[in-house]
Amino acid sequence: MPSDTSRSVTELLDAWGRGDRAALDALVPAVYAMLHQQAERALRGQPEGHTLQPTALVHEAYVRLADQPGAGANNRAHFFAVAAMVMRSVLVDHARARQRAKRGGDARPFSLGAAGDVPNPDDTVDVVALDEALDRLADHDARKARVVELRYFVGLSIEETAQALDSSPATIKREWTAARAWLRRELTTA
Repeated sequence: MPSDTSRSVTELLDAWGRGDRAALDALVPAVYAMLHQQAERALRGQPEGHTLQPTALVHEAYVRLADQPGAGANNRAHFFAVAAMVMRSVLVDHARARQRAKRGGDARPFSLGAAGDVPNPDDTVDVVALDEALDRLADHDARKARVVELRYFVGLSIEETAQALDSSPATIKREWTAARAWLRRELTTA
């Protein structure tokens, strides 16, 4: 069997999916640059003064991925979709910890347009409220919740989101538009 450094990303993903922790240890360096870019995009929509840095987000995501044996992925796109879910969880936990530290004050706003669209300064909610709304959206339409997760928390483009979800860009664009409208209604009435 080849050493981990000579194994392809696909082989490493397959081995990790079978519960091989060493495969994840070899996989992360192979995809680190892409994970770091993903973390930068995820943090781009955070408010000024946000304390979590991309490197810390990648490292925390790695720790959480490593704690999920067999949570592997079928391919690169699926791996980055799994990483998106983990990064969302890290961002939400970080926001909740900051709110607890401030005894519940000063919600951390962001724009629903932050994922590549022109931000609307009047269109802000806090990351914890978005997480709760995304959970409600997932109960209503899990796919639209995944689209928001990939677009906002990871910053994937329409095309990258389509690839991760094995769909067409046109379908993802429609789902993104519908999900944002649903979230705006949900967040303004909450």
